[in-house]
Amino acid sequence: MLQRQGAGRQPEASPPPAAAPNRPEPVAALGRLDPSGEVHQLAAPISGIGGSPRITRLLVQEGSRVQAGQLLAEFDTGPPLKAQRELLDARIANLRSRLAVQSRDIARYRELARNGAIPGTELDSRENDLLALRGLLQEAEAERRKITADLVLTELRAPIDGTVLRVHARLGERPGERGVLELGASERMEALIEVYESDVDRVRLEQPVLITSESGGFSGSLRGRVTRVSPQVRQREVLSTDPAKDADARIVEVRVALEPQDAQRVRDLTGLRVIARMEN
Repeated sequence: MLQRQGAGRQPEASPPPAAAPNRPEPVAALGRLDPSGEVHQLAAPISGIGGSPRITRLLVQEGSRVQAGQLLAEFDTGPPLKAQRELLDARIANLRSRLAVQSRDIARYRELARNGAIPGTELDSRENDLLALRGLLQEAEAERRKITADLVLTELRAPIDGTVLRVHARLGERPGERGVLELGASERMEALIEVYESDVDRVRLEQPVLITSESGGFSGSLRGRVTRVSPQVRQREVLSTDPAKDADARIVEVRVALEPQDAQRVRDLTGLRVIARMEN
């Protein structure tokens, strides 16, 4: 019995679906929260004997919000200079009074000399005295300007708006190598991320970044964008919770600016370790 043409033929297999293109895995790296512009370490001025002066007033504490130009601390070099300036003020006032009297007398002596009432040598002597007084006044005013400039170094003022992150020296102490305190612009927080050198080719400027806390320092996540990729490769500094893991890894520093609302959430968490995920 003849079979119909095509009977029992197996259906042709459909071509396999095209493979999805391989997308690179997002870059994940450890980092920490930092104030924008990094941390300012404020040192004490050097006193005349080459050491640090003693703190006589400390007007802030850790966590204090300060404004640029605000007085933070005063040192024991201030009172002696203020006393010298007061003495100079009295001396300058006296010299100005004497100079005013001498100037009036000179005008009278010049009139007398023109009329022949006094010898010319008397007028010359009076004019020399006037010049000497003017010289003494100029010297005293110059010395006062120097003391006023030195007085600036007896105070510590904030160079920026920010937050006092750490105080290294207290009232009555002489600041050491770490200075008086650390100040950061914590109103503009950012994240410093350490990306492995093998992954840095997948990081670009303005790349979106999602940041979470490594240890639960804040809830949820923070959003930001890459603002700077360091041109230098160096050894890792921000270690994971396992101190023996990748301690000698080579990394590139990447700075991430946080969204304003997220920066406000973590402005008191400088140094907190975070995990960053660079979104593709």
